[in-house]
Amino acid sequence: MKKSFVIALHVGYWLLYLLLLFTIIMFIEAGAMSRLSENQQHIPAFVRSMTFITIIPGAAGFYASYIFLFNRFLAKKKMIALVISMITVALAAGFISALLLRLLSSGNIFDADAFKLLLVMTIFMAMLALIHSIIALVIKGFINWYADIKLKEALQQKNFETELALVKSQLNPHFLFNSINNIDVLIKKDADKASLYLNKLSDIMRFMLYETKTEKIPLAQELSYIEKYIELQKIRTANDNFISYSTAGNPGNWTIAPMLFIPFIENAFKHAANKKVNNGIVILIKCGADALHFYCENLVAENPLNNKETGGLGIELLKKRLTLLYPGKHHLTTGKENNMYKVQLTIYAHED
Repeated sequence: MKKSFVIALHVGYWLLYLLLLFTIIMFIEAGAMSRLSENQQHIPAFVRSMTFITIIPGAAGFYASYIFLFNRFLAKKKMIALVISMITVALAAGFISALLLRLLSSGNIFDADAFKLLLVMTIFMAMLALIHSIIALVIKGFINWYADIKLKEALQQKNFETELALVKSQLNPHFLFNSINNIDVLIKKDADKASLYLNKLSDIMRFMLYETKTEKIPLAQELSYIEKYIELQKIRTANDNFISYSTAGNPGNWTIAPMLFIPFIENAFKHAANKKVNNGIVILIKCGADALHFYCENLVAENPLNNKETGGLGIELLKKRLTLLYPGKHHLTTGKENNMYKVQLTIYAHED
């Protein structure tokens, strides 16, 4: 909770309390002045002094609980110590307030009647301090509860950012290593083509480093990144028909989280078997008015040595990221069917 809001809460509380005291004074004086004799005209002045003196036990009880007792006892669930401390503070504040009031009104505190009145006033002031003390615990508890909610939200956001960084860190080195090796081999065969692919790699790295820092990017940027990624992957096979990539619809109206589809595509290349077949990897992205559809499938070996569905990233990490990014606005299905591993992801413009 912002400090300015907490200050405003305190100021508002005490303004309301002072307004209540002022109202009490006005009612008492209005009624008393019309009925009192000349010898009793000092009573409204006494009431006024008593009312304003009540600020002392109120403030003492409130801030003793707010600043000290809550953290020392209530937060640690030491209820007995809390109750004893609250009563002790209330009695001390009540006695000091009653003593000040007595000294201001008559100055005599040693006769029997004055002592009895002092005792009664101490109990009254202590009860007032205790009420303020309880209210302070409630306010402090609310502020701490709200702060805990904000802290959990901040931690969740930090966790999301960490997981996104994990996605990037696992993807980048693997892809970069293979791409550099492939371009290095290509340099000896076709330097111009190697230069073209090197420029594509440069664009991809620039995208990873700078464009992915925002929460959302235009879908067209993501598609451009995917196209360059696929072009670099094609260096690894002489079969141009091994990969089928197509898009449909108008991506212009869509913005998405960066690198949303690439983990699935990267894993398709990682686990695809037999690069000599046609359509060993099929990727389709359809842009509709209300939904964005991503489809990816890759041929897998009948008895793969590595049976992990999504490689190093893990399906759980990808699912969790989608849940954080698109709660109630996505649908993901994955699974193996007829030696094809399939991924179908739908992002809805509105909650489904």
